[in-house]
Amino acid sequence: MDPLHDMNLDAPHSMGTTIIGVSYDGGVVLGADSRTSTGMYVANRASDKITQLTENVYVCRSGSAADTQVVSDYVRYFLHQHTIQLGQPSTVKVAANLIRMLSYQNKNMLQAGLIVGGWDKYDGGQIYSVPLGGTILKQPFAIGGSGSSYLYGFMDQAWKEGMSKDEAEKLVVKAASLAMARDGASGGVIRTVIINADGVTRNFYPGDTHPLWHDELEAQNSLLDVLSSGGAACPEPMST
Repeated sequence: MDPLHDMNLDAPHSMGTTIIGVSYDGGVVLGADSRTSTGMYVANRASDKITQLTENVYVCRSGSAADTQVVSDYVRYFLHQHTIQLGQPSTVKVAANLIRMLSYQNKNMLQAGLIVGGWDKYDGGQIYSVPLGGTILKQPFAIGGSGSSYLYGFMDQAWKEGMSKDEAEKLVVKAASLAMARDGASGGVIRTVIINADGVTRNFYPGDTHPLWHDELEAQNSLLDVLSSGGAACPEPMST
């Protein structure tokens, strides 16, 4: 049987993912890995799973890539109309409840787990988790995706009230790298989005800069890169 067929390349694109949202004193930090898979095959190793909904609200996406993208597109459109009618930016709560409504009303057809994070002048930084099925939970921090299984105890211990922006971002990066080390469906780079009263800051952490954990090996160039640069001798052909 064709080994490529066994990899199920026709399967839906799925973000078996690690997504994280953390509130801190003054705003929120969202983070995600970048691996998108199709069955056993990595379809995209540098995807962006943190999507802008408004100027002050972003969403982290996990589950079916198609489902989460269409939910994000609908919500972005509705929030744009809402902003025009009100003449001011939408609140984080309104954005999260729109996602909750779409997820719940279509719960039998969607495979989407989402974390909404943002800042508004009424309630400051807020994190809302909308897992499969359309429940909505306002939380000081939230994790989702397949990599979250490895993080619950760590986040309970590591998160604390009154963190600074830098502390919150370091926590997000550390948690994402821990999950990526254990979860085969998470990997690639780490992207973060910081949202506060001053605006939005996006940061990018390449794979070779992540901290290494137990039994992990340092990142290496591919064999093709090593051979083409002359860094290693070409292997001798096998004699018959």
